[in-house]
Amino acid sequence: MLELQHLTLTVPAEAGQTDILKDVSLTVEDHRFIVITGPNGGGKTSLAKVIMGLNTPTSGKILWNGEDITGLSIAERAKKGISYGFQQPPRFKGMKVADLLSIAAGRTLPHKEVCDYLTQVGLCARDYVDRDVDASLSGGEVKRIEIATVLAKDSQLMIFDEPEAGIDLWSFARLTETFQALHDRKDKTILIISHQERIIRLADEILLLSGGQIQARGPAEELYPQILADTVAGCYRLEGKKSC
Repeated sequence: MLELQHLTLTVPAEAGQTDILKDVSLTVEDHRFIVITGPNGGGKTSLAKVIMGLNTPTSGKILWNGEDITGLSIAERAKKGISYGFQQPPRFKGMKVADLLSIAAGRTLPHKEVCDYLTQVGLCARDYVDRDVDASLSGGEVKRIEIATVLAKDSQLMIFDEPEAGIDLWSFARLTETFQALHDRKDKTILIISHQERIIRLADEILLLSGGQIQARGPAEELYPQILADTVAGCYRLEGKKSC
């Protein structure tokens, strides 16, 4: 179980300081599929990075399976079963795709297993297994390869930051099927930042994050139609709250 207790993230700004996250508290039960959505600049990526340890909260606690991991490094969190897919993944010049997947899995993967992971993210395996993860790959290709590494890692908590970014429609359809399969297995906890309806509708719950705060939370079939209906001129209006 993931528990966030009164998380605040404050960063320097021209006028002094800005609160990116404001007293965020959240409990995510095991094996839930949660989509975090909301307007740009609302704190979604910052929240995901705080959970992974890429950002350090100014105050508050992060508990994973009852253990306080607030002070742990990224590597230590990874060892405890947390993985993260970046919105803009890094490249690794001189490293083959197959080797990167094996590193993520923590073992040497057989060829067939490497191909299976690549197929799950909409890549033709024979075209990518021996490719370098470098500038010769497009942003969408690198994004899909990184998602494959998260799948290979097989963590208990998988965090994906806008997995649809830079991905063509055919590959996105294949990726959606992969997320559906993960959800159907019900043995992972999945947090996805997304604006895409097809991903949002897979969720057990939606979190609407705006202005650094959770403005609403509820089942996808209830909350998503309300978000669509209550979005006016780029502003979210929910339960008397307005966020632009």
